[in-house]
Amino acid sequence: MTTRSRRTPRNPPPEVAPRTPAEPSSWRDYRHDLLPPLLSSALKSFTGHGYHGTTIRQLAEGAGLSVPGLYHHYPSKHALLVAIMSHAMNDLWDRSNAAIAEAGDSVALQFHHLVECLVLFHASRRDLAFIAFSEIRSLNPDAREHHIAARDRQQRLLDAIVDRGVRDGVFTSEDPHLLSTAVITMCTGVSQWFQPEGAQSPAQLAEKYCLIAGRAAGTTTTSVEPLRSHQP
Repeated sequence: MTTRSRRTPRNPPPEVAPRTPAEPSSWRDYRHDLLPPLLSSALKSFTGHGYHGTTIRQLAEGAGLSVPGLYHHYPSKHALLVAIMSHAMNDLWDRSNAAIAEAGDSVALQFHHLVECLVLFHASRRDLAFIAFSEIRSLNPDAREHHIAARDRQQRLLDAIVDRGVRDGVFTSEDPHLLSTAVITMCTGVSQWFQPEGAQSPAQLAEKYCLIAGRAAGTTTTSVEPLRSHQP
């Protein structure tokens, strides 16, 4: 869900999702789906048929509404897509900041927590993350600029941690920019292949990705606790 861009939005998006941030202490907890039911139904349709392959009538039927009833809540199919993508970026942002805050002042633990958070999100909310990545092309210009700005803001969280880690000698990477981009790409790609019924749980996968990312960063500390003990 994150690649770099220098563009900034001219205007706020025409439609935004209702904000339902996760509790600061529950950034690892995915037992409850925070996506409102109407958006959850639309997400299922977009995942199964693609945005352009889904009709308003299918969206209404999936939500148990008439077409006029659907329009009462959202004025267009595009409005539903914007709301879904906005929810994805808000949820990931809230969880990421909670993960970093829980790590305290340790840059190594901040890095570890943020990588864990990214993997858990893209494995546990894979359909949401996949649509937020793949359907950027379907957004109108204003909504696209707003989404890209939110995506860049998310990227900068890891950039800042990596830069500080290199500056403080915690990481030995010779190219912090490349490291940050590579780690983000590795973590966000999880939504494209992860299967819940597979051999690894999201927590197990996050643990392995943290080890891989730490080795790529050339971390000089080994004082990071194992992940699985923290899972709800």
